[in-house]
Amino acid sequence: MSRYDYANPYAAPNVAALAIPAAQAEESERTAFIRRTYLHLFGALAVFAGILTAIFAFTPLAVLDATVGSILLSPIGWLVVLGMLMGASWIANHWAEMDASPAMQYAGLGLYTVAESLVFVPLLYMATWVDPLILPTAGILTALVFGGLTAMVFITRADFVGLGKYLWLGGFVALGTIVAGVIFQFPLGVWFSAALIGLTGGYILYHTSYVLHHYRTNQHVAAALALFASLMTLLWNIIVLLMKMRD
Repeated sequence: MSRYDYANPYAAPNVAALAIPAAQAEESERTAFIRRTYLHLFGALAVFAGILTAIFAFTPLAVLDATVGSILLSPIGWLVVLGMLMGASWIANHWAEMDASPAMQYAGLGLYTVAESLVFVPLLYMATWVDPLILPTAGILTALVFGGLTAMVFITRADFVGLGKYLWLGGFVALGTIVAGVIFQFPLGVWFSAALIGLTGGYILYHTSYVLHHYRTNQHVAAALALFASLMTLLWNIIVLLMKMRD
């Protein structure tokens, strides 16, 4: 795989494209790059929240019931959703890493944000039905974990890129287990979800290290997209874990 797949945070960034790291830039330029990256991350989060709010506010309940029900009742429903997200992520990644066209970079980030919003609809709908407190709890836990890991990287200045090959291997094992669970209908318990949260935490350290040490200063859109993908994966896994703990 020559490029990073943002639907799958278990793939590695395109190292060849990161030949001039932000760490070697002037302090003011590096600071501006980091600020732009996280502003774009927060912007993507705002769009994500806005889309979901609009969907749940304006979509008739009968339509949501029918859509979510068709996904949950089909053994391949989630696989179809995952496949659509991976296709959108490939296009988004291609656009986001095009240095010559800022408009295409933003189009990539926007496309992936919309795709994530749509994929989260059935999960959020189901979580609300299980327990309305799951979503605010998951939001708080996600913010604490992501913020703590980000602070760890920026305070220690440690470079966790060396974890890449282990995270990549763990990600493929996790993805294979999920696909097998969907196809053969065997449950993936609380401990599996907890392990996925730990794995995603490793990717947050990994991608934050890339922001601090390796991305070029004009790659703030691609950097924001990588962080957004990891953050959304963390939120997803925490919601699933909380739902399983209510069973």
